Amino acid sequence: MADALTLRTMTRSEVDFAVGLAADEGWNPGLSDAGCFHAADPEGFFIAELDGRPVGVISAVRYGGGFGFVGLYIMVPEARGKGYGIRLWRHAMAHLEGCNVGLDAVTEQEATYRRDGFTSYYRSARYEGVGGGETPEGVTALDGVDFERIAAYDRCCFPGEREDFLRAWLKAEGARGFGVLDGDRLTGFGVIRPCVSGYKIGPLFADDGDVAERLYSALIATIPGEPFYLDVIEPNAAAMELAGRHALKEIFVTVRMYTGGEPAMEKDRIFGVTSFELG
Repeated sequence: MADALTLRTMTRSEVDFAVGLAADEGWNPGLSDAGCFHAADPEGFFIAELDGRPVGVISAVRYGGGFGFVGLYIMVPEARGKGYGIRLWRHAMAHLEGCNVGLDAVTEQEATYRRDGFTSYYRSARYEGVGGGETPEGVTALDGVDFERIAAYDRCCFPGEREDFLRAWLKAEGARGFGVLDGDRLTGFGVIRPCVSGYKIGPLFADDGDVAERLYSALIATIPGEPFYLDVIEPNAAAMELAGRHALKEIFVTVRMYTGGEPAMEKDRIFGVTSFELG
């Protein structure tokens, strides 16, 4: 049966299928995530087929600067435990040869990834809240901010260049974004997007807790009464304080892991992770 397994790059429409599997698993993806994900690296999404039937998916996105990220690793239940998953994994990792590869692992799988050469660096926690409140002063709609400023800020907070992804993410249907400017200087920005259930904030990048607070308030003011989710890295104490100050409920945690050491990025500016699937 293993010889009947086919591994290949997904088409754009098959990325929709992969995100649908993520929804079935309860990962609550964004409604426009598939198009944005594909824009990051059209060659970085892989599907396993058994006798022409899809049985597994994975993303292995190559960013600029020699950085890659693995996510969306899902086998359909009836194909698990048969060796198909590891073949798909190895196929995807070959796409990232030469990269420092990152992923966000659920804690139950941390040991598995360690055996495959990944090292754990820090935890992230997903928090849940309910939207509402007033838009604070001093924030501006992100579509009025020059994209190059946004991309430059993003490069401080992410290990690789991802401008194609970022352009798609900011323009995704239903997404709302805000920035804070100090004169001509961007001091932070954030995005909120509709998901299968509620909304997710990500990224939320800011110079300090005060800027993050303003952006957070502006984002949740757009969704009164709706549930939202924010993924916070534990090394950023100010981000953890923001979650605590607003009495957000912790849902689950992941572990950030890398194959080639922790890359340089300003974690004290990361108040909300962009996506557990793509980093």
